[in-house]
Amino acid sequence: MLLIKNLCKSFGKTQVLDNINLSLDCGKVHGFIGRNGSGKTVLFKCICGLLPYDCGLIELDGVPVCFSKPQFTKIGALIESPGFLEDRSGYENLKLLGKLSGVNPDVAYFMKCVGLDEARNKKVGHYSLGMKQRLGIAQAIMEQRPYLILDEPINGLDPIGIAEVRSFIRELCDARGKTILISSHILSE
Repeated sequence: MLLIKNLCKSFGKTQVLDNINLSLDCGKVHGFIGRNGSGKTVLFKCICGLLPYDCGLIELDGVPVCFSKPQFTKIGALIESPGFLEDRSGYENLKLLGKLSGVNPDVAYFMKCVGLDEARNKKVGHYSLGMKQRLGIAQAIMEQRPYLILDEPINGLDPIGIAEVRSFIRELCDARGKTILISSHILSE
């Protein structure tokens, strides 16, 4: 379970998160809708332990989350634009990231899951925005963490890509029991 109590975060005099309270059950997809700049990404960074918050509490399965104790072993995340080595293939990028994380994932399988199996040897510098977004999703899921945070996951995807990602996210939740947090600024999402 993800529990957030009285969470606040400011940048200077600008209050971004003001007394956020949430209790999210495991094994479900949870959507966060808000306009650009409303604090969705800041909230996700705080949940991951990537950004210190001013006050309040975040607990992940009963364990407090804070900037000094990031939850890299429990959370796979795609937050903001994924950053990859442009002169390397998608496959090489994911292999390297897996190695840095101490895991040896079946990179080809995860690239196929997000529809990049035919582009796995193509240099990331030649990927479209949507392809980079799919590669970011593959990176977020390949370590097979119980929690998955996807910040604007359909950004840059075409309608077919959006449908494929939606279906894949649903399968991750229904068949694999993942707890998934998704943000969007598009109300229909």
